[in-house]
Amino acid sequence: MNVYFLGAGGIGMSALVRYFLSKGCTVGGYDRTPTALTDRLIEEGALLHFQENVDAIPAAFRSAADCIVVYTPAVPADHAELVWFRQQGFTVLKRAEVLGRITRSEQGLCVAGTHGKTTTSTMAAHILHGSHIGCNAFLGGISKNYGTNCLLSPHSPWVVIEADEYDRSFHHLRPYASVITATDPDHLDIYGTAEAYLESFAHYTSLVRHTLIIHEGLALKPRPQEGVQLLSYGRTSGDYHAERIRIADGNLTFDFRSPHGTVTDVPLGVPVDVNVENAVAAMALAQLAGCTDAELREGIATYAGVDRRFDFKVRSPRMVFLSDYGHHPAEIEQCVRSVQALYPDKKIAALFQPHLYSRTRDFYPDFARALSRLDAVYLLPVYPAREQPIPGVTSRLIYDRLEPSVERHLIGKDDILDAVRRHDFDVLIALGAGDIEDYVPQIADILSNV
Repeated sequence: MNVYFLGAGGIGMSALVRYFLSKGCTVGGYDRTPTALTDRLIEEGALLHFQENVDAIPAAFRSAADCIVVYTPAVPADHAELVWFRQQGFTVLKRAEVLGRITRSEQGLCVAGTHGKTTTSTMAAHILHGSHIGCNAFLGGISKNYGTNCLLSPHSPWVVIEADEYDRSFHHLRPYASVITATDPDHLDIYGTAEAYLESFAHYTSLVRHTLIIHEGLALKPRPQEGVQLLSYGRTSGDYHAERIRIADGNLTFDFRSPHGTVTDVPLGVPVDVNVENAVAAMALAQLAGCTDAELREGIATYAGVDRRFDFKVRSPRMVFLSDYGHHPAEIEQCVRSVQALYPDKKIAALFQPHLYSRTRDFYPDFARALSRLDAVYLLPVYPAREQPIPGVTSRLIYDRLEPSVERHLIGKDDILDAVRRHDFDVLIALGAGDIEDYVPQIADILSNV
C-alpha cells in the first residue's frame, strides 16, 4: 500500500509516516516548510516536497487503486493537492481516522485531556517499550529518551496514542483502555461552549472498550459502555494514587498505590510535582497491559521527559531556565506551582507568548490569575497560528489584569534577548505553544554564562 501525507511534518503526522514506513509501505507527502524533522523523515525513506503543486506528487501516489491520502485539519479545504486527490476518487482520511483504524486492529492505550496527555502518554510508552511487553506509540511530542515521537514494535499488540480533542479527533478512536487527565474547557473556537466541550469528552468515554481511568474531581460525567471498568486516579487519592511523596536535593520519590498493591520507592525521572499524577496515570495503563512492579519502577526512574514539557535548558546553582509548552491557564498554573515547589526561595519569572486570539479572548482573566503567581512576567504578542486577529484582543488584556505585586513587561519578539540579558530573576520559564521555542537556544546561551 502507498500512503501520501498532507502536512507530513506535523508532530502527530510524522509519527504515522514512520509507522507506515516500518510496515514497508511507500510513503510520501507535502509540508509547507522543511524542518529538521522533515529532513529526518526524508532520510528514513519518505518522499516529501514543500511546494503546493499537483505536478510534484510522485508517480507512486497517483493511482487511487493503491494509495490512501492522510491529512490534518490544519490543511485548508482548498489546498490544491487535497482538491486533486478528492476529485480523482482517492480514499482521503484525517489523521485521527487512521489512528482509529489502528485502535481497531491493535490494543489501544489512549490518553485524553486538556493538559497532561503528552507527558502521560510518553511516560506510558517509555515504561512499556522498556518492558517485556513492548509497544507501538504515537505521541504528541518528542520523547527525550528516544529522540522521536514514534515507537515501533514488531511483536507487541499494544499501541499508546495521545487522544487529541481538537476538532473532535478522538471520536475516531476505539481505545482498549483510556486515561482522561483533565477537562478544563479549551478550543472554544471549535466547541463554542464549555458544556459542548464536556459533552465531547462524555461521548469519548462511550468509545472505550475495556477500562476507563479518570482523574478525580473532573466535571466530566462519563458514559462507559456496559461492562467497561471505571476507575479513578489522582495525586494522593483515587483507585490509583501516590503515597509517601518525598522531595529532597532536587529529587522526588513516591510509592505507587493501585488496586493490585503498592510499588514502593519510585524515583521520578523528571522530578517536578505535577509529574507525580502523570506518572500515576502512566503506571496504571502500563500495569493494565501487564508490566511488572520492577518494570514500572524502572520506567519512571529512567523517564527523561518530552521536548518543551518542563524541559530544563540551564540548571546551575546561579540560574535555572526551562521551556514549557503550557498554553492553557490550568497548564500554566500547574507549571508554576511545580517550579515553585522546587525553588521556593528563588525569584521566578516567565516569558509568555499567548497562543491563539480566540483562546486569549476566552481565558484572559484565567491567564492573568495563573501568571500572577509569578514574581515577574514578560508578555509577548499573541501567536496567531491558524487564526486572523480579533479586534481588541491583545496581550494587554492579560497584562492589565496581573496582580499589582507582579513585575510586568510588554515586549516584542525583537526585545526578548535584550530583556534576558538585563535579567533580574533566578528562574526563567519560557511558556507557550507558538514560535517562542525558536528563541530558547539563544536564551539558554545567555543564561548559561551567568
